Amino acid sequence: MSQWLVSNLPSWVLLLGIIVVITGGAMAVQVVVRRHFPNLKGEEHNDVIKFAFGVVGFVFAFFLGFVVSAMWGQIGDADGRARTEGAAGVQLARTAMVFDQPDSDRIRTALLDYEEAALVEWREVAQGGSGPGAGDALTQLYAAYEGVEARTDAQKTLLSTSFSNLDSLSQARTQRLLQARTDVGPPWSLWAVIWLTSGLLLACAIIYDVAKPATHYTMVAILGVLVAVNIFLVTELSHPFLGEIGTSSEPIKEVVQQLQ
Repeated sequence: MSQWLVSNLPSWVLLLGIIVVITGGAMAVQVVVRRHFPNLKGEEHNDVIKFAFGVVGFVFAFFLGFVVSAMWGQIGDADGRARTEGAAGVQLARTAMVFDQPDSDRIRTALLDYEEAALVEWREVAQGGSGPGAGDALTQLYAAYEGVEARTDAQKTLLSTSFSNLDSLSQARTQRLLQARTDVGPPWSLWAVIWLTSGLLLACAIIYDVAKPATHYTMVAILGVLVAVNIFLVTELSHPFLGEIGTSSEPIKEVVQQLQ
């Protein structure tokens, strides 16, 4: 569900939707509580709610901070792998010019085919699909290098270096695919804890005794927006290769630009 939301909705629409649902829902519950449970008031009642709110608020902040930090680390790992894949591709594009014209043209064509297939694969795998075309293109790229006839010492040295860069590109692609298929956000147990602590936090604010309704509604609305923003952040960070926060495919696009 979160994968579909992140891949199909602009970030601002998703954020606005989550804010409306959570904040609106909390305020609707607040209206019911204020009308049908008038006995939830008094100094002793507020003392208990203050204590519960402090404990729940601390747990909520600590837990969400831990989750966001871990997921941001996944984004950083994805960025590093994308840059490695892009840098290896750029080096292959530049060194291909050293070989004889037939070999150079064959390598550049095979490399361009792979990079274009990798861009398609990036989108498909990030959305839960598969991109077999990139794997076939990578095989053809290896074949293009294996068919090179290095005549000079410089060509032999760069051919060896090119195979190393090609291995780096292949390894970065494999890691990218594995991460895209496995890093799909918190498991249901962590989501349950996130929603439970969020609900408890809002519940404490809803049943807190505030004499002026306007002040009470404002307090709940502010807290609802705060909870919604955190839920939005976790949702966006759940998929390292999707959304505006996710890793960009610009390193691969840079290789394509080098070859065109």
